[in-house]
Amino acid sequence: MTSAATDTSVVVIGAGQAGLSVAYYLKRLGLDPGNDFVLLDRGPGTGGAWQFRWEALRIGSAHKINDLPGMDELDLSFETADRQAPAKEVVADYYQRYEDHHGFQVVRPADVTAVENHDADLIVTLADGDHVQQVTTETVVNATGTWGAPFIPWYPGLRSFQGRHVHTNDYVSARQFEGENVVVVGGGTSAIGFLLELENVAAHTTWVSRRPIDFLDDGGLNLEARVEAVRLQDEAARAGRALPSIVSGTGVPRTRRIQSGIDRGLLTPRPMFSAIEPTCVRWADGSFQEADAIIWSTGFRPELRHLASLKLREKGGGMSVAAGVALGDSRVFFAGYGPQASTIGANRAGRMIARQVIATLSKLQALRS
Repeated sequence: MTSAATDTSVVVIGAGQAGLSVAYYLKRLGLDPGNDFVLLDRGPGTGGAWQFRWEALRIGSAHKINDLPGMDELDLSFETADRQAPAKEVVADYYQRYEDHHGFQVVRPADVTAVENHDADLIVTLADGDHVQQVTTETVVNATGTWGAPFIPWYPGLRSFQGRHVHTNDYVSARQFEGENVVVVGGGTSAIGFLLELENVAAHTTWVSRRPIDFLDDGGLNLEARVEAVRLQDEAARAGRALPSIVSGTGVPRTRRIQSGIDRGLLTPRPMFSAIEPTCVRWADGSFQEADAIIWSTGFRPELRHLASLKLREKGGGMSVAAGVALGDSRVFFAGYGPQASTIGANRAGRMIARQVIATLSKLQALRS
């Protein structure tokens, strides 16, 4: 199906859950991996963002990891995965076997720095160390996720702090903070996981959150709230607005481990501090908490800098995307964006986006002939 004018018909940027899901369905629809479509991945290994997660994270201790489409062909499932091994190792292993089984020939490390218009086609510029090359393509599926775009909100004195600012994507293990006074900022499962791991390792921990924590007494996600959160994500994506947080709309399951932390007084959040000073954070009442490190478990933003030259960003701060298609350019697709951000959302979107890619390629070829 590849056009004579291009190197490939489809470039999929990112080989995490969203990119692999799209690749699976592209292959099912008749495209040849490595020829008709190419997967580019910035990471040094398999696993998408999971390969960079912290050592203590285990399967089942965070949000559920859903199986990739076709994973059952390998007799693999995250439902039966090792709960004792680090999640980053389990996911990397399963994704490696998945890529090999389906022959995806992922190119890595391939850091995509730009996607630009070239007449009727697109040029994707990527770097592998000091080597830079370009690939021409008819369509692009952006599946870069958010891990490479950490978000830290601004507070007065942020840059005056003499301790360490550590975002979720920099966190390795509690050993980084042994004997230190640590302030953890955030209202989701990552912040809670850090606090539980830091207990008895850090000298003192303080939990602060920009919003009240909605602990769910049934121990599971509030599905009604989740549906509403996904709806708001979709609404924002279609309108080109910055995407809202899904976690803030779904609450935190009150598991036995979390309830135990609450009972011990470990998981008792304070309202946000009003300012950061060189050696402490200052509360609104004038009191303070000494701090050697601030862990910002404050989320991420979609990683879209490489698409800047396509001028798809709207005044509202986001990209206008409906059903995975950029409204500003029908050759550009978004997998794992907005309402597709969960593992199950990305899997469902993979089939939809692959079908839309095939339909677009057929239209483009008809125009060329």
